[in-house]
Amino acid sequence: MQAIDIILLTLYLLSLTCSIYVISAHRKYFKERFKAGVVNLFMIAMLFFLSAYTIKMCSVILIRLAVVFEWNYPLLETIQLYIWFVAQLGTTTGLISLAILTWTKRYDLFVYLRKVDKKGE
Repeated sequence: MQAIDIILLTLYLLSLTCSIYVISAHRKYFKERFKAGVVNLFMIAMLFFLSAYTIKMCSVILIRLAVVFEWNYPLLETIQLYIWFVAQLGTTTGLISLAILTWTKRYDLFVYLRKVDKKGE
């Protein structure tokens, strides 16, 4: 294992830790908002992006470990490719959503998950 491998794995693990922390730190917000039936669209896009990014970091760690330890199995390479594809699709979708919301400056859009009672429920 070379120094660059150790540095990359350390950075990947730090990124993974940060993304898990941000998701868990906002858990209370999402629990309350989903219970109320109304969620800020910007926050949903952020959650979607961070969830996909977390999967991406897990897959890149697996890919890097496979390179370092020379795990050359066709099935493992196929699994890595499909995990990376799903993670990239989710990351791109989340980024596009965040970019559109930022470009339109519509940070206050909400998604109504159920009909809200007009009496103030």
